Formats: sequence, C-alpha cells, structure tokens
Amino acid sequence: MQIGLIVFAFFIGCLIPLQAALNNSIRMTAESGAVFASFVNFLVGSIILGVMCVVTGEKWTSVLKLSDIAPWQLAGGLLGAIFVFGTTMLAPRIGVAFMLSLVVAGQMLASLVFDRVGIFGMVERELSASRVVGAVIVVIGVLVINFGDRFNIASS
Repeated sequence: MQIGLIVFAFFIGCLIPLQAALNNSIRMTAESGAVFASFVNFLVGSIILGVMCVVTGEKWTSVLKLSDIAPWQLAGGLLGAIFVFGTTMLAPRIGVAFMLSLVVAGQMLASLVFDRVGIFGMVERELSASRVVGAVIVVIGVLVINFGDRFNIASS
C-alpha cells in the first residue's frame, strides 16, 4: 500500500474533529441549529467539489447518466447528511473525543462486516482473527478514552 494513501487517510481522520468544531462555530455564530450549520457545510462542500470537477477535467457528460442511478445508490448523500448533522449536534454536547471514539468504533465494526461480504462491489476480505483482535482493541480504546478517568489506573 502506498505511504501517501495512508498519510492522506490519517489526514482526513484529523479533519473530522475540526469539521465538527467548525460546524459548531457556524451554529453559534448564526444562532442556528445543527441542521442549518450542516446545510452550510454541504453548500460550501458542494461548491468546492464543483470547482474541483472543473479544475480536474471531470467529465460533465456524466450528468447524462444520473437517470441511470438507482434511488438506493443516492443513500450516500443521506448518510453524509446524517453524519455531518450528527457530529455537529453531538460534539458540543458530549465532547469531540467521546463522539469520535464512538464513531471510529462504529466505523471499525461496520467496515469489518462490509469487507467480509464485499458490499456494493467493494474488495472482499476475510474476517481473520487478527482483524477481530484489532477491532476489539479499538473498542477497548473507546472504553478507556471515555471511561478511563473513572478508574484509578495511575496512582498520583
């Protein structure tokens, strides 16, 4: 696997808490709710992606194929809206680390299942013991991040 792709994936992960904080800032500045802040997020993102399509020479003839897309395939937009709204609403209430540790645990467990069945044409990967152990470690990490301060692990 290329190191650049790994670094880029890590970088994207670092942007998620920043996005939640920025959306919360929009919510507070606009004196609005999480839905409006999420809408602004998607509006700006849509404009940026449109510009990127032009800059990268994306084929605009693909617009002609939109009628071939099944309605269920558009669920990604719904899921993105739920994610952005959810992080915008949850971050100021439960904290960014708490929220994202639960998001990461959910992503890890769901992605193991998705990899196993090769959902929607994705690469199929076996559910090995080492992958399960890794997921368990992630879940343990979530518990330590969120509830570790309730246990006196290190003495002062």
